[in-house]
Order: sequence, then structure tokens, then C-alpha cells
Amino acid sequence: MTCAVVAQKGGVGKTTTLLGIAGAAWERGLRVLVVDLDPQANATAALDPANTAYTTNDVLADARPGVAADAIVASGWGLGVDVLPSERALEHRAVPEGRDSALRLRLALEGVIDRYDLVLVDCPPSLGELTRNALAAVRLALVVTEPSFFALPGAAAALEAIEVVRGSSNLVLRPAGVLVNRARPQTSEHAFRLAELAAAYPDLLLPVSVPERTAVQQAQGACVPVQAWRSQGAVEAADAYEAVLDVLLARGAEAVTDLAVSATTTFSTGT
Repeated sequence: MTCAVVAQKGGVGKTTTLLGIAGAAWERGLRVLVVDLDPQANATAALDPANTAYTTNDVLADARPGVAADAIVASGWGLGVDVLPSERALEHRAVPEGRDSALRLRLALEGVIDRYDLVLVDCPPSLGELTRNALAAVRLALVVTEPSFFALPGAAAALEAIEVVRGSSNLVLRPAGVLVNRARPQTSEHAFRLAELAAAYPDLLLPVSVPERTAVQQAQGACVPVQAWRSQGAVEAADAYEAVLDVLLARGAEAVTDLAVSATTTFSTGT
């Protein structure tokens, strides 16, 4: 299953969310690949790989089919979680380069993603060329937001970008849903924003939100999964990420089924 984690703006905890989901998969013993497509390289730093000879910058510059395999390294989390690291120089790839510019990551990952149970792509906090590359290479896109005044327009912009890429370069792309991060539903403002999102996206708002817990940042700073951090807050956050992973895997399976049904229908009708 392949999923890009996207956000229209920075500061909503997009990378932290991706790491939490990766940790939930790690805890289950799944084979995980994190593709860091954010020039800030925060996911790379938190995964703490020992060696980063090549990065996503090199991979996108080359863009030959399967070339991403040369840049993938083991993370510091231990067996089962690999990373395709990033670096600041990736900013140079944030502008279109030729006709098939948005397909560079898809080509580079050809044959590589089949080795993993879960591939998560961390996008920059914008909806530009790098995010388009991510969306063109995956089947699902998870929109991360926080319960603030900007939640609804931010989610709308991200979902619109998903639809644009789906129509132009990736027909199998589907929104996995909208996930609210750093939630404190006991406060009136957060409760209001959660209700606002539920009214706007009744079928897309995930039934779970990730609570605001300092343990998440503590685990990230120690370069370990939050699932390995020992505190009550870590347990609460880990439970939320576990539920999010369940949703992603279920919707990933639905996407595969829909694709198979569509292919069968097309073949039987000869269209």
C-alpha cells in the first residue's frame, strides 16, 4: 500500500503523523519504506539513518526506472523500516523540469515499492511540484490538518490538489481521508472545528483524531517510534496512530478492489 501524507501549510504535524503511522506499522512487523520528499528532511532526521550517500534529490535528478533502490537505507529504528532520505538541495527539484516532470518519483520507485507492505511519502508543506510527484506515485493521499481557523480551507485546497493529479497523471489516486492532528476536543474551539470538518467532509473525516501529547515530540527528538516511548501520553498517541493505520490499510484494500473491478469491466466491455 502506498500513501502520501500531505498538508497545505506547515506546522500541522504532517511529518509527526507520518512517523506515528510508520511506528504503528513497525510495531506490527510490517515492512515499511518512508520516502522523504520534504527538503526540510525532518523525517530523515527522526529516522536517524547511519548512511545517506544518495537522497531524493539525486533520485529525482536521475529519474531512471527503479533508481530509488540505490538511495534506500536502513533507518535507525531497526529492522523493518527503511528510508529514502532527503536533504536541503531537494529544493532545486521544486520546479517543473520538462513534460513528465511530475512522474519522476513514480519512475524512480518502479519495482521498488513491491518489496514493502507500506510506503509512506512525506510531502513538503505546500502543493507544488514535489507534492505533485508524490501524488503521482501513490494510490492514497492522507490530508493532515489541525482544528484551527485554517483547517477547512487547508483541507479543501489539499483535496483539490489530489483531484487535479488524479485527473492529469494518476487515475488510481484516491483520498484516504482527512486526519485531525493535535486535537483537544474538550476545548470549545477544537470541538467547533471538528464539527465543521465533519459537516464539510462526512465521508472523508477519519473517525479518529490524534491527541496533542508531548510524548510524541519527545520520542521524535530521541529518534525512536512513539510506540517505543514509555509514558501514558505515548500510549494514547500510539493507539490513535494504530487506528489511523487500520483505516489506511482498509482503504488501500478498497482501492485495489475498485481497480480490479474497473479493469474487469473494461476488459469485458471491450472499452
